[in-house]
Amino acid sequence: QVQLVESGGGLVQAGGSLRLSCAASGHTFRSYTMGWFRQAPGKEREFVAAISRTGGSTYYADSVKGRFTISRDNAKNTVYLQMNSLKPEDTAVYYCAADAFRGVSWSTSGYNHWGQGTQVTVSS
Repeated sequence: QVQLVESGGGLVQAGGSLRLSCAASGHTFRSYTMGWFRQAPGKEREFVAAISRTGGSTYYADSVKGRFTISRDNAKNTVYLQMNSLKPEDTAVYYCAADAFRGVSWSTSGYNHWGQGTQVTVSS
């Protein structure tokens, strides 16, 4: 079982940057595929980015491609989401997700461990 704790959210002006972190407990972090999702008020949770177990493959939603970068440090049991050129439409609660059994997924059903979320608010 892995526990996930996100941090790094906050309020930023449009065009600014934030880096989210997700710290995982346990000794098997390198066995987990990791993903970032977000949920805006009144909307469904949506895929943002995902990274393979080794970090060798990364995937992004079209809406964030070229602006966001996902990375992981298996020695620190942490996955990151660097968010640049933020827009007001990026405002949401951002969730970290992990799965030990399946490959990278764009769907929430592809992950069976979730963090509590961190709020990101981008002002115009």
